[in-house]
Amino acid sequence: MGRNMRTEKIAAVDGCSSTFGGGGRELHVLAVDDSYVDRKVIEKMLKISCCKVTAVDSGSRALQYLGLDGEESSVATDGLKVNLIMTDYSMPGMTGYELLKKIKGSSALRQIPVVVMSSEKILARIDSCLEEGAKEFLMKPVKLSDVKRVVDFILRGEEDGKETESTTDNTPLSPESYLANIARISLDASNRT
Repeated sequence: MGRNMRTEKIAAVDGCSSTFGGGGRELHVLAVDDSYVDRKVIEKMLKISCCKVTAVDSGSRALQYLGLDGEESSVATDGLKVNLIMTDYSMPGMTGYELLKKIKGSSALRQIPVVVMSSEKILARIDSCLEEGAKEFLMKPVKLSDVKRVVDFILRGEEDGKETESTTDNTPLSPESYLANIARISLDASNRT
């Protein structure tokens, strides 16, 4: 009991509300971007949004961290659950789309929400990512409001998912939801120009 009170005090002092499950645990985000500057910017925005962040510079390093490269997962060794993956689309070696496909193809990890980010507004690319199971496609430069919106959405899903986890599946978006996502992305992109 004393430990939970301490965690709540720390969260209150930091102004953070990004905890879930009543235990004061932080949302743990795996941030993947080959650009050092972009990686540091997204890491800073996630930390401002009260998330624990693990940042890696490639899709292969992300797979290694998640244990999908055939090696022992560092997630298993440090006991941290990744609650969200945010990845750049355009990276050498393995694109964010290829990383997304590997994650969604894993029975152990397919429930982890993936957000893809890109500085290029290519509708076919956006469509492919959303069809493959990305929860969101954000245009760079990513804004703090985008990050906070995604974090809040994931936190609500984590809390709600505890009750409905057994009925949750990885079905594709309905056509209406899919079109609403495309319309929102287009609107967001046009508001940035």
